[in-house]
Amino acid sequence: MTPILFLPGTGASPDFWKPVGERLPSDWPKEYFGWPGLGDQPPDPSIQGYDDLKQLVAAKMGAPVDLVAQSMGGVIAARLAIEQPEKIRRLVLCTTSGGVDMQDFGAGDWRADYRKSYPNAAAWVTAERSVPPVPVERIAAPTLLIWGDVDPISPLAVGRHLEQRLPKAKLEVVAGGNHDLARTHADQVARLIAAHLS
Repeated sequence: MTPILFLPGTGASPDFWKPVGERLPSDWPKEYFGWPGLGDQPPDPSIQGYDDLKQLVAAKMGAPVDLVAQSMGGVIAARLAIEQPEKIRRLVLCTTSGGVDMQDFGAGDWRADYRKSYPNAAAWVTAERSVPPVPVERIAAPTLLIWGDVDPISPLAVGRHLEQRLPKAKLEVVAGGNHDLARTHADQVARLIAAHLS
């Protein structure tokens, strides 16, 4: 079985994807990542930016994997899919930016609220332009895009934009889904992911 690596957003908790993962077949191997120094996760001096998080995931990709990623985790997943296409069988990007300029799509600025919620999180995560553009056209893996229709952080227009740019992408829209739809709509999200990974 192909291992599934679950990547959270800036909330960084390895528990974020567990409601979805627990609804997938029990014999599918799963690994849930947390991001050191972000959210409430303890810091690691070796993690100083997105490239370090990318290396953290790459170290677990000895054989082909499926990547399931939310929000900022989707930027890391997209980069890995471009840089190591032979290691990515299938990709799921959920309410992410994919490395596009979110201001072009009317996205709300999440950073002030994030700082209130996680005052001890590493400063680099909320730095201006902390995520450079990603050439998503180069992603070869079949990609499932999951978006909510009421997400102010990553509006549905971003998902539609990425569906047009990725060569093997399919967009699924979760009615009433906000940025945390993997938690609030875990049954529906799990069904979509199970069908894609099967």
